[in-house]
Amino acid sequence: MNEKNAATLAPPRHRADTPSAAGATGAAAAAGAAGDRGGLAVRVRRLFTGAPEDPRWARPALWAILVLATALYAWNLSSVTGNTFYNAAVYSGTKSWKAFFFGALDAGSFITVDKPPFALWVMGLSARVFGYGTWQLLLPMVAVGVGSVALLYRMVKRDFGAVAGTIAALALTLTPITVALTRDTNPDPILVFLMLLGAAALMKAVRTGRLMPLVWSGVAIGFAFNTKMMQAYVVLPVFFLVYLWAANASLGRRVRNLAVGTVALVVSSAWWMVVVDLIPASSRPYIGGSTDNTVWDLVIGYNGFGRIFGASASAGSQGNGASFGGEASVYRMFNEIMGGQISWLIPFAIVALVGGLVLRGRAPRTDTKRAALLLWGGWFVLHYLTFALAEGTFHPYYVTAMAPGVAALAGAGGVMLYGAFKEGPVAMGVPPLDRSREWGKGWVLPPAVAASAVWAVVLLQRVSGSGTVYTVAQVVAGVAGAVAVIGLVVGRFMRRRKLIGLASIAAVVALLAGPTAYSLSAATTASTNGTNPTAGPSTGGGMGGGGGMGDGQRPSGNAPGATGNSGSTGSTGSGTSNSGRGGMGGGSQVSAEMITYLKENQDGATWLVAVATDQTASSIILESGEPVISMGGWSGSDEAMTLAKLKALVKAGKLHYIVVGDSGRGGNSTAAIEVAEWVKENGSAVSDYSGLYRLDASDVS
Repeated sequence: MNEKNAATLAPPRHRADTPSAAGATGAAAAAGAAGDRGGLAVRVRRLFTGAPEDPRWARPALWAILVLATALYAWNLSSVTGNTFYNAAVYSGTKSWKAFFFGALDAGSFITVDKPPFALWVMGLSARVFGYGTWQLLLPMVAVGVGSVALLYRMVKRDFGAVAGTIAALALTLTPITVALTRDTNPDPILVFLMLLGAAALMKAVRTGRLMPLVWSGVAIGFAFNTKMMQAYVVLPVFFLVYLWAANASLGRRVRNLAVGTVALVVSSAWWMVVVDLIPASSRPYIGGSTDNTVWDLVIGYNGFGRIFGASASAGSQGNGASFGGEASVYRMFNEIMGGQISWLIPFAIVALVGGLVLRGRAPRTDTKRAALLLWGGWFVLHYLTFALAEGTFHPYYVTAMAPGVAALAGAGGVMLYGAFKEGPVAMGVPPLDRSREWGKGWVLPPAVAASAVWAVVLLQRVSGSGTVYTVAQVVAGVAGAVAVIGLVVGRFMRRRKLIGLASIAAVVALLAGPTAYSLSAATTASTNGTNPTAGPSTGGGMGGGGGMGDGQRPSGNAPGATGNSGSTGSTGSGTSNSGRGGMGGGSQVSAEMITYLKENQDGATWLVAVATDQTASSIILESGEPVISMGGWSGSDEAMTLAKLKALVKAGKLHYIVVGDSGRGGNSTAAIEVAEWVKENGSAVSDYSGLYRLDASDVS
């Protein structure tokens, strides 16, 4: 090989690769040692400049990405209403520590939300410190969103280098559904951050073979379980397999450590559930979403198998097939609703995963690069199959949990494909006689870029006419994609490293143009649906079903007493709208005038009024600042209110007003019908408000 070719195939140098840089590295190490002995200046400087061995651009690029993430997630938060359901629970938790612990919807602790309370605790502590309001609730979401980007960068960079970490961090930052959801009060951003903490600890355990990182990984997933229950466990199979296969320890030690880590996982997952279920039902709220008033039923039913299999005879399976993301199938992530939210980089991620594993095929068992590829590949595949095939209630925003896997594969796998393409069989160390068999490995990158760029153009074509930003993104994706593919091929044949590098930058632009357009839309457009947030233009089918607010109204995130509709109908006399069906009624919104009347005539009762569903109750809680009973939970089907319980509350003077009737959603259970009939027979109808009844102790026989 002549000197010119040798220079062409030589790997690029970082700062530490040159003789002068080596001296600088030694000096920096000495300075670091001095800093460790008491100085703080070196550590602070490294925070902004990075480690000596990093490229000079790496740390500034990371800070730029974190600033971008903060801007996207926090821009104009005053336009965000959030999810009224969780907003009301957080507000109630600021008024009562009992409601705070149980995750109750109301400060009187009649019924809980249908999720464990860890995310509510995080938002609730912020609200207790800074006061209740939109930005106070969203501050933790922005923090964990940016934290997830930084954590993913650190993990990918450690195994695959600064370029891979930067691409992964940028891809996660610009994932459209992640931007939309981080600007909301749903618990998923906290779930993703905790899962990433668990993954980081797992990889440390794999590298070192030590026990404690694995224990901390189990604890992190346990807290994730107490954020969104069974969804936190989607990654567990790949966690177990990666550690069992690749950890730097003997087989016996790996099995022992996994056993101990599993104990930590179970304890950190189950402690809240066990405590709550051991408390007598009479001394705690009803567990919303359950069929037997236990957290265990909520875990395996409504938030477990009910999400996967939909409605069935099994306990708690209340999914009813409701889907906001289209029909269940392996193509769900690419349909009209989901495509623009998550699928931009999926084709590239799949190719990168397969290509990366092939390139690491002969590596030792403990190879950390292959272990990381298996981790991120398993993360992506398990989430993809779970979400694509789920027949129960499915919201588009669930797939934000898949985003770290896609982003990590795009960064790590992409850099590996780039290296194989740029260096070829010679630099890969392949003997001359075997190079023909290895030739194909080096040519995976151009078709992977081409396929993903074409898919980006298809996605943007679906929303053509929705705005200039999408038209520009479509042109950029198409042109940059073509430039990237042509540049890669020409650069490879002509052995032009700079051309290959510029073509690779064009590829990144092509693949991220579409997500950038969607993300900018999510960050700059006022939120219209806190219950089911999505990014980009509406493609239909994403609204409706059991998770909406009812009647297509906008949920409110206003503090109690603030102006705004807060879910009211705006009518002056009617208590409820006349859509829907049901037994207890009250499924639609209650007018502001009725709320004023109820507050004026509360007469010392603990609860302002009892209504059929969580949606109605949460709106009234935020409007009035008073506890409100949701008799039927989220869909109105929970049997939280029984006739005996209602009579006891009325007799004790804790409740005077109930909304019943034929309006409202849900409430068709036997208990609901029994309550409605008794209220109509024994209560006094309030003539100015249809469906509103007053009950006093004298009405209870």
